[in-house]
Amino acid sequence: MHAASREALTTVTESLKGHLEQGGQLVARAAQTGTELFDVVESLDDNRTLRVALANSATSAEARQGLARNLLDDKVSESTLAVLLDAVGQTWSTAREFRQGLILLGRRALFIGAEAEGNLVQVEDELFRLSRILRDNPELTRLVGDKKTEPAKRRELLANVLYGKVTHTTEALVLQVIGRIEKDPITDCRSLAEQAAEMRGKNIARVETARELSPEQRDALAEKLARIYGHEMSIHTEVDTSLLGGMVIRVGDEVIDGSTAGKLRRLRVNLG
Repeated sequence: MHAASREALTTVTESLKGHLEQGGQLVARAAQTGTELFDVVESLDDNRTLRVALANSATSAEARQGLARNLLDDKVSESTLAVLLDAVGQTWSTAREFRQGLILLGRRALFIGAEAEGNLVQVEDELFRLSRILRDNPELTRLVGDKKTEPAKRRELLANVLYGKVTHTTEALVLQVIGRIEKDPITDCRSLAEQAAEMRGKNIARVETARELSPEQRDALAEKLARIYGHEMSIHTEVDTSLLGGMVIRVGDEVIDGSTAGKLRRLRVNLG
């Protein structure tokens, strides 16, 4: 995002929880607001003229907010309307970035609800595990990632896979990204997991090990990485027996290969 849009998003994000807390029932209001913001984005995707009008900084904030109120006053909840009016009143660099801002606000609302419900860690874990399921099932990934297929059909396919297996928050988040894929299904699900970790004030370390880590080993690794990177870490682990021993750690673009397989590979290179 450009600077103006980043500032706009920061401003609305800071007031988001306050809008959700109005009138109590934070968990329910957060879930409703998140899904309704996604619905608004769907409508804007189908109406470029409206999208541009709501983000047009050449028009006064009051005029843009009046337009949004007239269109949505009786179609969304009070908290959703409050967030939308707040967003519309900001200055966004482009209509596209305004749209992206609404998506991020919708996700944030759902994360706030999950946090209040006490299952944000579970949501993060489910999102990460789903990215692994997609990675291990290329045909499923191809089907849900085919942009030539109608978004509703892609969502229906994945909804059948997810039914009864994840929280309502995870399902809402994943179905939104599958309907409007940004990069690819695997990367987009990982991005959601990273956003959930960020809500908890943590960065993600993706760790591949030759055998499952114990809870104590995970905690010790998290503490060690926190000292190295100067930030609390959320550990996402997966087992890869081909590593033979040790582990491979990925933090952002950095890779630390301490696996037995990696050491043997480097040894062969040095001897060759």
